[in-house]
Amino acid sequence: MSSADLRPTSQATAVSRDRGDACPGALRLHAADDGALARVRVPGGVLSVRQAEALGEAAGRLGDGDIHLTSRGNVQLRGLADGCGAELAALLDAAGLLPSPGHERVRNIVASPLSGLDGHGLHDVRPWLSDLDAALCGSGPARELSGRFLFALDDGRGDVAGLGADVTLRATGDGGAVLDPAAVRVSAQDAPRAALLAAETFLEAVRESAGGVWRVAELDVSASELAERVRHRLDAEGIGRSPVTEVAAAAVAQGPGPGVVGDALSAHVPLGRLSARQWRELARVAGTELRLTPWRGVVVPVPDQAPRQRAESLARLAAAGLVTDPASPWPRVGACVGRPGCGKSHADVRADAADTVDAAGACPLPLYWSGCERRCGHPHGDRIDVVASADGGYRLTAVWSGRPTRTAPMTDPDHLAAALAAITS
Repeated sequence: MSSADLRPTSQATAVSRDRGDACPGALRLHAADDGALARVRVPGGVLSVRQAEALGEAAGRLGDGDIHLTSRGNVQLRGLADGCGAELAALLDAAGLLPSPGHERVRNIVASPLSGLDGHGLHDVRPWLSDLDAALCGSGPARELSGRFLFALDDGRGDVAGLGADVTLRATGDGGAVLDPAAVRVSAQDAPRAALLAAETFLEAVRESAGGVWRVAELDVSASELAERVRHRLDAEGIGRSPVTEVAAAAVAQGPGPGVVGDALSAHVPLGRLSARQWRELARVAGTELRLTPWRGVVVPVPDQAPRQRAESLARLAAAGLVTDPASPWPRVGACVGRPGCGKSHADVRADAADTVDAAGACPLPLYWSGCERRCGHPHGDRIDVVASADGGYRLTAVWSGRPTRTAPMTDPDHLAAALAAITS
């Protein structure tokens, strides 16, 4: 890998369709109010312990010291010093976190975090993850994907299938996979290649589009037309397909709860921010790897630990401030970075969310606090959007089936319980 490939750039302007995709990466840094920001793609959220240690070193040496988790199971490093881009790139590259500089922003893959660990999935998607990532990095056309384009590999339980990805593989009971947006069944062996071909077909449609298009939902062709194009591409590439005959269970975008789950420990990270101590404790507990989830949690596979060891490991994570109690309200509360890190935010939403977490626990829907109308990082699915207003206070909106319904103002976070009652009763 040449030094030119790893040369970082600064990307401090707002997203504009006239200027192209401004999504930050590990080599394209974003200028925020708290310093430069790097977004490191972690396909499937899977990190070796060595890679986790490298990220911790980068955060401590170059940034604010914390690891920030995103809603796609990626990592953000914040508070980066000016001029640190080359050093950061070299550190990430040495840890194997930059296998292809030209593809580093497009390696957006979420995968069922408990796949192969709890016995509930229909197919272990880890082989799919490795094969898709390798195919993605080897594809010339895939370089043109937006940093927002998303792949989802669901082991059949319906967790990441509910995240609204652009291309989804969902395992079936007969050993194959349903590919969307083609709505066809392909073999497990062909599934990763089929997913890449679907993305490349999307790019062909984008080139015919009049404006900048980053996601499948933005195309000016119908879903049925895109599906037909993908099916033709599969046929041309010799990938067998068949109609979908199996009715899948409803997809629910919900991550694993805290605690011992199968052969793993599951810990939730309040507001997605891990201190250096918490990150080190996770790495120490892990045998070989960590799995970051799209719900700002961490799954630690511990197949070789006895029940007593698992209980002790979980206690260590709890002592470090991570959420390990299944009854905790924290997994139902999220927030963007807010003030002072983001200049567009109207409030310190993380502080307000933390101060009201107990009230949020009584709400039938999860809450997501946003500092402005952009609602960066908001979850997919039913929720309460708590959005700060420019003139002070917040507006709460109940979102059901992707559509906003009832709304209510809230002048002060202390009134959260009353505002929630007004839109959920």
